[in-house]
Amino acid sequence: MELKSTRYGVADGIATITLHRPERMNAWTGRMHTEYRYVQAQAEADPSVRVIIVTGAGRAFCAGADMQALEGHAAKGGYDPGTAADIAKPGFGVRTEFDQNFAYHFGLTKPVIAALNGPAAGVGLVLACYADIRFAVPGAKLTTAHGRFNMPAEYGLSWLLPRIIGLARANDLLLSSRVFLTDEAYEMGLINRLLPAETLMAEVTAYARHLVEGVAPHSLAATKRQIYTDQHRDVGTAVAEADRLLDAMVAEPDYTEAVRAWMQNRKAHWRWPKD
Repeated sequence: MELKSTRYGVADGIATITLHRPERMNAWTGRMHTEYRYVQAQAEADPSVRVIIVTGAGRAFCAGADMQALEGHAAKGGYDPGTAADIAKPGFGVRTEFDQNFAYHFGLTKPVIAALNGPAAGVGLVLACYADIRFAVPGAKLTTAHGRFNMPAEYGLSWLLPRIIGLARANDLLLSSRVFLTDEAYEMGLINRLLPAETLMAEVTAYARHLVEGVAPHSLAATKRQIYTDQHRDVGTAVAEADRLLDAMVAEPDYTEAVRAWMQNRKAHWRWPKD
């Protein structure tokens, strides 16, 4: 697929997806949605990719839906996502709950890090919230945005946001659609770390590199699967599944390699999923 509104690259086990409509503050369109899912599918299928970073070009992460698209919904008298039926389906097939827009992030085997280089509104904030880790520059504006456009909370954000920051804080952001800054988001626990704009990508990449080099890839995949699957089941089932995984994974070559690397004070040489 020719990429017109995104950029994609892989280096040292890290895939970087850049929303690339800087002249429109990376406003979301059907084309961008299609490309985003396509490159996510590429990253998920690539055995050399261990971590995925998502960021924006220019001065914004994603300003939300493109206003021309919003005008088009009104003209058509209904919502048109602007995507075709054959859109890529990364992360689908794990759980039926995950086989939906943006919820498919929970079905990916690789952690997704959002690097918020600027404002995120509406679907841009949704995208950031579905990432596993969020880093951001200070002072950037965020908003759910839907209230001012007579829309519902989008893409399951009413389910996700209370689980990230708690019901009371989520109610504030969802019911008011007010603008808040990444500084406040950090205090809420929505942002993991605030980083200077000039070092954002370097520090995010360094964090991603730690995951690539310091964490066994099967452990990353299994832990991510546990985190989101356990949101949908009881604690006893979660414990039983953890016990099952533990028994299976200590029999894998990467467990033996991890112990040897630790004892020899060196980096481990991971083999999964090659075996």
